[in-house]
Amino acid sequence: MNTDSLRRMRGLIRKEMAQVVRDPSSILIAFVLPAVLLFLFGYGVSLDANHIRVGVVLESTSPEAQSLSAAFQNSRYFDVRVGRDRREFEEELVAGKLRGMVVVPANFNETLRNGEASTAIQVIADGSEPNTANFVHNYVQGTFSNWLVQQSFDAGRPEVATPSVSIEPRVWFNPELRSSWILLPGSIAIIMTIIGTLLTALVVAREWERGTMEALIATPIGIVELLVGKLTPYYLLGMGSMAVCVITSVTLFDVPFRGSVLALVLISSVFLLAMLALGMLISTVSKNQFVAAQIALIVGFLPAFLLSGFVFEISSMPLPIQILTRLIPARYFVTCLQTIFLAGDIPSVLVPNTLALCAIATVLMLLVAKKTNKRLD
Repeated sequence: MNTDSLRRMRGLIRKEMAQVVRDPSSILIAFVLPAVLLFLFGYGVSLDANHIRVGVVLESTSPEAQSLSAAFQNSRYFDVRVGRDRREFEEELVAGKLRGMVVVPANFNETLRNGEASTAIQVIADGSEPNTANFVHNYVQGTFSNWLVQQSFDAGRPEVATPSVSIEPRVWFNPELRSSWILLPGSIAIIMTIIGTLLTALVVAREWERGTMEALIATPIGIVELLVGKLTPYYLLGMGSMAVCVITSVTLFDVPFRGSVLALVLISSVFLLAMLALGMLISTVSKNQFVAAQIALIVGFLPAFLLSGFVFEISSMPLPIQILTRLIPARYFVTCLQTIFLAGDIPSVLVPNTLALCAIATVLMLLVAKKTNKRLD
């Protein structure tokens, strides 16, 4: 690359940087939009089920039944209402005001004395929301098991059946099972997808709408120089936005960061280049800012949100959809971010995903270079 080429690229980069400064929409997309989305994902979206509304039906009035009811009321997982008849709660369960019922039958004490703890209570859950129903079942089972263990240490109580096996779970990387620790790194990938595609999707389309593309075509600048000059300012904006998202996640939402900054920068750079190339390709084809923005959201955001593993587990998808997800850059970036934040630098995870991102970025760059023609059509 000769001196004239470097000089032309520097001039184009300065021109694009000046345009970014004059155009507040780029600043809004790069910094305000990520902040809004990060707060929504951090505070508004949660996979944790706390304070589930349930009704506890005490058909038995024994002290043991009262003690079990108190255990449910003291649990942070439940918002409990206590009644004497299950018919008191049936209408609210059907209406969705309650997510389940725990029935303590009249023969509760006799069942426990006979060593039949597994059938001592009945759990009725609202199956219209299967995930919540599973939470109700598991949380009730856990609370009941803890209560049984506690009762076994009380010498003044009747003999209570206790589990024959004591299970002590060990959760790696996220011992508190906080969903925000998984959601926020993944949400950064979604945010960077939106930023990368939107920023550059408006670039060439804006040039055509404002009539400045003709003047740019008349210059002696080459295709590579044009792409480097156009993408560099938005790459810097995107990396600045990435830094803001990471710092906010770590400091405000207490998400751990166990990897290295170098790995984060390298992988983020490759992913951002792929997204910038995708946005550039969209803008080159559409030549209209509104159309380019709509295509960027459909092609960039929706596949990243639905098929990246950010919310929906890829392994549970049908095989054809699993194969399709291999074409989604965000799939690899979500995995890398979650690994860097929660587990650290794991080469067996980071290297294959980074190589896949490099391949996708290369293909997109070649497509942009092929579709970017310095002529008026």
